[in-house]
Amino acid sequence: MPATMWRIGVIGAGWFASRRHCPDVDSHPRAKLAALCRRDKAALAKMGTAFQVDDLFSDYRALLASGTTDAVLICSPHQTHFEHTMAALEAGQHVLLEKPITLNADEGRVLVERARETGRVLLVAQNPPYWRHCERLKQTFVDGRIGELESASISWVGNALGVLGRELLPADLPGVVPPTLFRGDAGANGGFLVDGGSHLLCELVWCTGLRVSAVTAQMDSAESDVRAVVGLEMSNGAMVSLVQTADSKIRRKRQHSAYYGSLGTALVTGFPFHLQLETEEGVDRFSDEQLTDVPRPIDDLVQAMETGQPVRLDGETAVHLVEVLTAAYEAARLGRRVEI
Repeated sequence: MPATMWRIGVIGAGWFASRRHCPDVDSHPRAKLAALCRRDKAALAKMGTAFQVDDLFSDYRALLASGTTDAVLICSPHQTHFEHTMAALEAGQHVLLEKPITLNADEGRVLVERARETGRVLLVAQNPPYWRHCERLKQTFVDGRIGELESASISWVGNALGVLGRELLPADLPGVVPPTLFRGDAGANGGFLVDGGSHLLCELVWCTGLRVSAVTAQMDSAESDVRAVVGLEMSNGAMVSLVQTADSKIRRKRQHSAYYGSLGTALVTGFPFHLQLETEEGVDRFSDEQLTDVPRPIDDLVQAMETGQPVRLDGETAVHLVEVLTAAYEAARLGRRVEI
């Protein structure tokens, strides 16, 4: 056993945590699941049995006061992220937080600053920094291989009606417990752009290194969207379209991202992901299996806790994603362009 075994707790120990983060912690050589928290006691007991965790809490404050953990994974509904993360940081915990960092950019900035003041790691688990093809795409922009971004088009089509509470969930849905339906709850600031669309936006911002300066948007509902078309004006003047459809008759996820640069083009297709780079020198094609492996969020967290090395998605970028999402919903409600 390594000299340091990081004790990890989970606040919001539900469906998504059971599918992704809990198995990742279990498989990490220097981390172990030490405590679980959720309000539904029957589901909590089921999670405890599945992951062989004895310290179970129905109040996150009791978990944080228990002394059983060094860090917490926060997988609770979006509108509780600020409350749970601030409490964890004040309790001296490192934090791996599911996206988005918050639903309010100012609150996000407060969390980033508090993590800095307390010397604690705050990692926001957006997908792109932990995907191989996005790492290669980012490096393509860093190296200048396709030049400066001139335009981009990003589309995602799939079916998320079950987790949005619009239809019955399939009986064979993976995970230890079924999902709660906060993603489709307008009262909880639900909607698919803030949930799944944040990953598409993160791909754009994280891989290109650009910021968004203004937004236009159309949605089927600006309170709880399933379909959205977002226009993004980038900090270098490039214009980008982001389109998301979460009620497709074809239930498998389909994604196509095209990045048009001054020296070439990068194309991402999925799922599974493939990356194609087109320049005057020729065309290079990569499947995910051919690309260099990248850390998982738990790997990134442990490394940051042990070495002080920055995590792959900095807090300022995580906050910027919230700024853009907020502007998109405002633009859809008002029917006009919104500057950031």
